[in-house]
Amino acid sequence: MLIGVISDTHGNVTALRRALELLDGADMIIHAGDVLYHPPRLGCGEGYDIPAFVDVLNGLDIPVVIAQGNCDAQVYEELLKMPVQSPYAYMCWNGVRILAAHGHLLTRSQMVELGKRYKADYFIFGHTHIPVLENVDGVTLLNPGSPAIPKYEFNGKPAPSVAVIDEDGARVINIEDGSTIAKEL
Repeated sequence: MLIGVISDTHGNVTALRRALELLDGADMIIHAGDVLYHPPRLGCGEGYDIPAFVDVLNGLDIPVVIAQGNCDAQVYEELLKMPVQSPYAYMCWNGVRILAAHGHLLTRSQMVELGKRYKADYFIFGHTHIPVLENVDGVTLLNPGSPAIPKYEFNGKPAPSVAVIDEDGARVINIEDGSTIAKEL
């Protein structure tokens, strides 16, 4: 079992391609929202290419589950060949229960309570562009950070990141060098 976890790609096809290299062999990918759109305050950086991004994402031959982010407008969702679920996406894969939401409308304690209510092993969220991996009351909170616009520094420089869940648990990975930023204990 290998589940890829990604969030806050904001239409950056270069970041998506680098992330997918690390997620090669995944059985499914969970995207915690803000898939395509770059809000004006973020600007359109290098790699921002909606048509190319959509082609790559739609061309994947594995399931992609998307929880709607605050920047995911319906006009962009119409380009995707997979549903964008709102406000939550719930799935069970090989006995692992996962609840995903973008997280912009939830506090940490609300995420934990929702995770407990749905007996989730993982509550996946995004929005902050900062990786989180911690177990709270039996629910592992997992934010993969952002491969496109990281707001987290590792070893003194921005760390674009994704996460994976496998038989050994979850880990957050720097997509530039493959190093582990955080690992579930």
